[in-house]
Amino acid sequence: MAIHFTKPEFESRRISLCALMADEGLDAMLLFAQESMYWLTGYDTFGFCHFQCMVVTRDGRTVLLTRSADLRQAQQTSIVSDIRVWVDRGGASPTEQLRDLLFEMDLLGSRLGVEYDTHGLTARLGKDLDETLRSFADLDDASSLVPLLRAVKSPAEIEYVRKAAELADDAFLAAMEEIGPGADEGRILAAMQGAVFEGGGDYPGNEFIIGSGRDALLCRYKSGRRQLSENDQLTLEWAGVYRRYHAALMRTVIIGKPTPEHERLYAAAFDALHEVEKALKPGHTFGDLFDAHALALDRHGMQHHRLNACGYSLGARFSPSWMDWPMAYHANTAEIVPDMTIFMHMILADSLTGTAMTLGRTYLTGEGDPECLSKLPLDLPVKAG
Repeated sequence: MAIHFTKPEFESRRISLCALMADEGLDAMLLFAQESMYWLTGYDTFGFCHFQCMVVTRDGRTVLLTRSADLRQAQQTSIVSDIRVWVDRGGASPTEQLRDLLFEMDLLGSRLGVEYDTHGLTARLGKDLDETLRSFADLDDASSLVPLLRAVKSPAEIEYVRKAAELADDAFLAAMEEIGPGADEGRILAAMQGAVFEGGGDYPGNEFIIGSGRDALLCRYKSGRRQLSENDQLTLEWAGVYRRYHAALMRTVIIGKPTPEHERLYAAAFDALHEVEKALKPGHTFGDLFDAHALALDRHGMQHHRLNACGYSLGARFSPSWMDWPMAYHANTAEIVPDMTIFMHMILADSLTGTAMTLGRTYLTGEGDPECLSKLPLDLPVKAG
């Protein structure tokens, strides 16, 4: 069976969730986030693009309602023993089949926590869920419960994150072998993703980001490829992924010779990242991380080139994004505690001059200073022509 954690590990997670449910006065949880299902039971699938729900009662009983295509997926990747299949057919209502399951479990009339804030529950199916169950149960938005628990990593999870960080470093070294004047972006991407796969890793929660020329100012993937020029800039944001756990990195590579603007933006990003590191410890919040980043960049005159967020937690994530909760933005009161894995990125985009600069890496928090999980240097990467 393709299960990546021990049963005692899963039991510890179940106990933590049930205790939190009791604190919140919930009789059961309706889990729709694939990350929650994976964390709690090991269930690993992209079948969350269709309706599925994992029901967890306060005493720990767990039942998965899914489609026939995911029956064996659940049997072979999870510890769930009670798996039910809702039937695809014309006019089928999976929410009504969920209601029947809740009736069988004697949960109608109970207080149910629902994971609404997830890609695993579309707006239409969320409306169907409310319409189907509102007369039979008290539904509370409990989207934050499992992410709160998932944000702090166990020793076993940290080992997977460390392996992911090694794969991320390998991916960059493979990219640098390809980067140079005339290099094709497609070959660079293939080298990076290939290094992750060859190291036993997985697909990332979202596409690797690559952009050269003016597209280096973008911080999202876009389709289309180009070849690098004699003097160019290439922004890369990627992640090593192992057992679904992510360790992200970000760099802007200069092809040829850096311009004075590149040097100026790099100095600002380097300074800001070190200021953030000083705040990346218990006693601070994710809002403090953003403020440290913003103050440092603004001292360099970069207030018009920076973003309104500068990082986020990482963990086991599924499409469409590897970004996890919490995120570093102004006034976010989420606290930093030991054993979080957090990606911090300094992103600068000067649209007037067409100059890009990025610098980012993943950290493990502790009782004091954070540990950087990448062994790559922070020097401005330059590939001469």
